Amino acid sequence: MVRVGAGGAELTCGGQPLVPVGAERRQLEPLPGLDGGSKLGKRYTDDAGSVELLVTKAGVGSLGIGTAPLEIKSAKPLPSSD
Repeated sequence: MVRVGAGGAELTCGGQPLVPVGAERRQLEPLPGLDGGSKLGKRYTDDAGSVELLVTKAGVGSLGIGTAPLEIKSAKPLPSSD
């Protein structure tokens, strides 16, 4: 995780809740429509920009807040060097 705004958020992958590191994990299938995957090294954010996640392990589930999927954060344009 890179950033979460005040109040926290219910982070999910494939519509299933994320678990803390070291907690017991179960192999669950992504919910329909939330199976677009997550790409290694990409940052994902919500529309408001209050949540930003960095993917360290790619997977088949889409990252989200509840059932609202996060989008890949676009790169900031570099200044022109003309």
